[in-house]
Amino acid sequence: MTATLYDKVFDLHVVRDLGDGRYQLFVGLHLIHEATSPQAFAMLRERSMGVAFPELTVATADHVIPTDDISRPFADPLGEAMLTRLERNTEDFGLRFLSPARGEHGIVHVLGPELGMTQPGMTIVCGDSHTSTHGAFGALAFGIGTSQVRDVLATQTVVLNRLKVRRIRIEGRLAPGVTAKDVILHIINRLGPKGGVGYAYEFAGPVVEALSMEERMTLCNMAVEAGARCGYVNPDDTTIDYLRGRPHAPTGAEWDRALRWWRSIASDPDARFDDDVVLDGSAIPPMVTWGINLGQSIPVDGTVPTPADAAPDEAAALTEALEYMRLEPGRPLLGTPVDVAFLGSCTNGRESDFVAVAEVLQRTGLRVAAGVRALAVPGSARVRERLIRLGVRDVLERAGIEFRHAGCSMCLAMNTDKLVGEEICASSSNRNFKGRQGSPTGRTLIMSPLSVAAAAVRGYVADPREVFDIENSASVPPTS
Repeated sequence: MTATLYDKVFDLHVVRDLGDGRYQLFVGLHLIHEATSPQAFAMLRERSMGVAFPELTVATADHVIPTDDISRPFADPLGEAMLTRLERNTEDFGLRFLSPARGEHGIVHVLGPELGMTQPGMTIVCGDSHTSTHGAFGALAFGIGTSQVRDVLATQTVVLNRLKVRRIRIEGRLAPGVTAKDVILHIINRLGPKGGVGYAYEFAGPVVEALSMEERMTLCNMAVEAGARCGYVNPDDTTIDYLRGRPHAPTGAEWDRALRWWRSIASDPDARFDDDVVLDGSAIPPMVTWGINLGQSIPVDGTVPTPADAAPDEAAALTEALEYMRLEPGRPLLGTPVDVAFLGSCTNGRESDFVAVAEVLQRTGLRVAAGVRALAVPGSARVRERLIRLGVRDVLERAGIEFRHAGCSMCLAMNTDKLVGEEICASSSNRNFKGRQGSPTGRTLIMSPLSVAAAAVRGYVADPREVFDIENSASVPPTS
């Protein structure tokens, strides 16, 4: 028989077939943070239960961490209370906690890969929808709810339905200035934000094979925004090179055994998929969302759609989005003023994201436009340290971008970094829902880090290829 990576890894972790398409799976790595774990620990205490495999759970704080000043106590009493509770829970139940006080903290989906905890062939869960990020390594990684967090703590297992598998092959090569963020926005635009419901997405093809691990993480991070339960990339030399020497990666003879195992779990050449989608990577432009879901996007130089031209079942949603965003249909998005530019999040808070922005800013000498508040928030304390050593912080600050401490920051409204009033934000994060960034009337335009930088220096939505003369520059670094 031949099989996909999804089926191989799924079958190897089945503890019990529960019938009706439901399976109890063993969990190889459980990641927790302060936002979705308190109730789970409370339920354990109510039942006088412990954690079944404490060595397989790792905790960090990311959602509520302030990024301007991380000294304790936090200025936000709710954030301070949630971090205190996480510290108590991890101590009481004997779990590893990546502490801000020791400079270990960061966004959970940045920490797992950079420490080498995330590895091919694993099952990984977290009480966070963007756990799909870890699928970039050839893992099956799922977001779970709080009651499931409790179940994993108590049993190291989770109950899941078997998914169908859709392979998305991206042929050709990306044009200069087009990034992995643009690729996933294009996929969501083509297939819809609910198009992946009931599926796992396998990302494949020449474009995906050419991506770095950090770019693949961006792709898989937003698979869930396409409606898929998870997304993954088959492990290859790029995966192995990234993991080699990481703190939790195997060593010696175990490394050699791991390589053989990792390569064996890739989808077989003649594996059958439930659906196959082929896209032309060379035709993908820089993308920007204009609306209030991620399917509402256009090429950066495109025009905002008109409800009259939409299908009847889409017209009402288009009208609602246009009214909320206060945009005029049929007009270009280029030139739309922005008040805030945000670089960061579990989607685009890794080293390569900031390096790419710093390189175009340094090459062009451009600075943030007057009246724009620009933030750069690394995804982990380790990423922050590396950016400082590389001189990236200095370049960003000279350009007028405020370089912050690590955290989720303005991706969501659980900390002090929020939009105010009707501000418009050019954001490298992953969601543009109403109120997502903290203001019920704030507006979010999702785009790549290069596009965020272009908007920051122009003061309005702009094409990064034109702003930074990317097509004519000698060397443009990859960015996720």
